[in-house]
Amino acid sequence: MQQTLTIPRPDDWHLHLRDGAMLQAVAPETARHFARAIIMPNLVPPVVTGAQARAYRTRIADVTGHGFTPLMTLYLTEETDPADVLAAHAAGIITAVKLYPAGATTNSASGVQNFDRVRPVLDAMAQAGIPLLTHGEVTDPAIDIFDREAVFIDRVLDPIRRANPDLRVVMEHITTADAVAYVQSQPEGLGATITTHHLVINRNHILVGGIKPHYYCLPVAKRESHRLALVGAATSGDARFFLGTDSAPHTDDAKESACGCAGCFTATNTMSILAHIFEDAGALDKLEGFVSRNGPAFYGLPVNDGTLTLERSDTPVTYPTRIETGAGPVTVFDPGFPLFWRVAE
Repeated sequence: MQQTLTIPRPDDWHLHLRDGAMLQAVAPETARHFARAIIMPNLVPPVVTGAQARAYRTRIADVTGHGFTPLMTLYLTEETDPADVLAAHAAGIITAVKLYPAGATTNSASGVQNFDRVRPVLDAMAQAGIPLLTHGEVTDPAIDIFDREAVFIDRVLDPIRRANPDLRVVMEHITTADAVAYVQSQPEGLGATITTHHLVINRNHILVGGIKPHYYCLPVAKRESHRLALVGAATSGDARFFLGTDSAPHTDDAKESACGCAGCFTATNTMSILAHIFEDAGALDKLEGFVSRNGPAFYGLPVNDGTLTLERSDTPVTYPTRIETGAGPVTVFDPGFPLFWRVAE
């Protein structure tokens, strides 16, 4: 049995750091193991201009220091100025633009309702090579929550890609076999991130034996068959799939409430969980591609120079149940099984 694995330092291609006291506490949890991360812009108020992205990047850097590079994004709205997007990208302030359908997830009220109104932005992005990152769910109340991703592909994503064939797109935090199949059907210009927690949980984990609020996320976990499709995609070696943890901290009182917030906080133990999943799938040799190589290849960035070493021990690794923040405690995602891989210090 393999006991050590050394890989290029990994990246997280979908991350929530929040702001203020929460940012101060959670950013070091990612910076400890990851060299870069795509930072989500759904603050309150959202990050919608290049100037706001620059200021947010500075606040993150003040916490993490020079060993971690936040890759900033803009929140796409129906008022987004194409010229501002192009200028922010040309200046190296942003890496991508994020599409939230209005009301799809946490802090998404400012998202897009009429997709015709953002076509000038998408056209400009396609010409400049700026990726569009999609939260792939429709918000039509007539659509079952477990079907929102599949319907999004048909109603929104595929039409966007047909209208803008040169637009590079990342389907973020995919949760279904439908999404896996769609990515595999596209020869170029489309990638997908897969989260740590969606490789672990299905919808039974949330609902069986009582509601488990710390497993509740959006997009919501689906059937076991979908989870297995995600594991198959992640461990396949297919360069179109790469890690985006969607690690999303909420304080315990916000999670454990009558209207609990959606999100799983996985930054602390992601690498241990992933090593377990890939080992269990007989694909430990594919972990490097998923966390260190496929994402940079899609974004046209170099693989990180530094390395990270994972070590397998005979006794389980222990992680804190929660981390303390100035905003309140945040529970660390529990995979529900012992972890034997740890990041070497």
